[in-house]
Amino acid sequence: MSPWVRQHRFAFGAALSTVRKAPGSFLFNVLVVAFALMLPFAGITLLDNVRPLSEQLSVDPEISLFMKADATREQASSLQPQIRSILAQAGKSEIAFVPREKALASLKEKSGLGDVLDTLGDNPLPDSFVMKLAGSGAATQVDAITEQLRALPGVDTVQVDSAWVKRLAALLRILRLALLLLAVTLGVVVIAVVFNTIRLQVLTQKEEIAVSKLLGATDNFIHRPFYYTGALLGLCAGAVALGAVMLALHPLNGAIAEFARLYASEFQLTPLGALETAGVLAISAGLGLIGAMLSVQRHLARVQ
Repeated sequence: MSPWVRQHRFAFGAALSTVRKAPGSFLFNVLVVAFALMLPFAGITLLDNVRPLSEQLSVDPEISLFMKADATREQASSLQPQIRSILAQAGKSEIAFVPREKALASLKEKSGLGDVLDTLGDNPLPDSFVMKLAGSGAATQVDAITEQLRALPGVDTVQVDSAWVKRLAALLRILRLALLLLAVTLGVVVIAVVFNTIRLQVLTQKEEIAVSKLLGATDNFIHRPFYYTGALLGLCAGAVALGAVMLALHPLNGAIAEFARLYASEFQLTPLGALETAGVLAISAGLGLIGAMLSVQRHLARVQ
C-alpha cells in the first residue's frame, strides 16, 4: 500500500472515529444541512421531470389564418402569394392551405360528433392557412407579421397558436434561474453550517492538535481528518435530502395522477436517475468539503 493511500485511509478512519464519538451532534448537523438541501433537490427533480415534456413542445411560432365565411375558394387561393411574401421577412417558413372540407372531416374524426355535424347542413368552417415560422427572427417579428396578415382582404381571424408554448418556455427559464439563485443561497448556508461544525471540532481537539505538531505532524496530516469529516457530513446530508424528496414523490404522484387523468395523461414524477443522483451527492459532499477547508484554514492556524 502506497504512503499516499495509507495517509488518506488513516484520515478517513480518524473522521469516522470523530463521528462515532459524538453521533448525536453529527446527526443533528446532518439534519440541518439536509433541510437546506431538500428544496433545491426537489426543484432539480421537478425540472428533470418537466424537461422532456418541454423539449417535445415546439416553440416555433405557428399562425393560423381563417378566411371569412363568405370568402370564395378563389379569393383564398389568391392570397397565398401575398402570404408567402409577408412570411419571407421571418426567413424560413412553412405554409399549408386547409380547405374547409378537410377541416370539417378532421373535426368529425377527432370529436366523434360526425352525426351531429351532418345535421348542420352547410359546412360552417372556413378555408384556412396554417403557417409555421422557423427563421431566426420569427419570435421577434411574429406580432408584425400577424398584423399584416390581418390586413389582407377576406381574412376574418389570425391566431398565434404557439404563444402558450413560448410562455411555458419563458416560465421554465425563470424557474431555472430562480432555482439556481436558491441553490446558491442554500449552498452558502450549507457551507456555513459545516464551517461552524469543523470550528467546534478544532476547538475541542486543540490540545491533541498541539501535541501532534510537537511530535512533527505536518499540516496536511492534521487537516485531512477534518476535510473528510466535512465531506462526509455533506454526503450524508445529501443522501438524507434525496431520500426525503423520493418519499415525498409518492403522495404527490397520487394527487398528480388524479389531475393528469382529467387531461387523458399519465404524467408521473420520477426520482432522479443514477447519474443525476451521483451528481447532486457529489455537489453536497463538495459543499461540505469547502466548508471544512475554509474553517480549517481560518481556525487551525491559531492552534500552535
